Amino acid sequence: MLERLRPEFPDVTISKIRFLESEGLISPERTPSGYRRFTEADVARLRFVLAAQRDQYLPLRVIREQLDNGRPQARAAEPEPVDPLPEGARLPRAEVLARAGVGDDLLSALEEYGLLAADHDGHYDGGAVSIARTVASLAAYGIEPRHLRAFRAAAEREVGLVEQVVAPLYRQRDPAARGRADEVARDLADLSVDLHALLVRAGLRRLTGT
Repeated sequence: MLERLRPEFPDVTISKIRFLESEGLISPERTPSGYRRFTEADVARLRFVLAAQRDQYLPLRVIREQLDNGRPQARAAEPEPVDPLPEGARLPRAEVLARAGVGDDLLSALEEYGLLAADHDGHYDGGAVSIARTVASLAAYGIEPRHLRAFRAAAEREVGLVEQVVAPLYRQRDPAARGRADEVARDLADLSVDLHALLVRAGLRRLTGT
């Protein structure tokens, strides 16, 4: 599975795929012994999800809606990237607003509460688009940027934990060690997101009694 996806999505990991499965975006069959069996349709859905995240910074909620509406049925149904961002892209404020579809007041609030920050030239990385879109979706439920400082604090603590693990690898002179550090950092990031989602769901189950 990874071998088929990594030429197009080199950062994909097993934990990332399992997280997407836990979010209901894919549902591979299970063999009697418990192993996942991915069909061509599963692979097409995975490519759709990964491309939508990478090229359009769509939140999972929007991607799930597109899948529920019948996309994709096959490889040809995958989304066509609209002006995809190159690796390491830096965006001016106006472009972040246009791509995210949010107002300047929301972006200013994200900066005020430490959820986004521009560099010294006033540019943002590509992830700013996804953050702004996600916060805008939360705002529809009455959750405002000022309520999200706990998310930032939790993310900073998780980054600190990952740094403790990978810092020794980055200090090594061996180029292979740096590549390994990059891979470990990506995997730990995916696992952290997975654990966060599981803990939130567990808390909601206690809240709702289900």
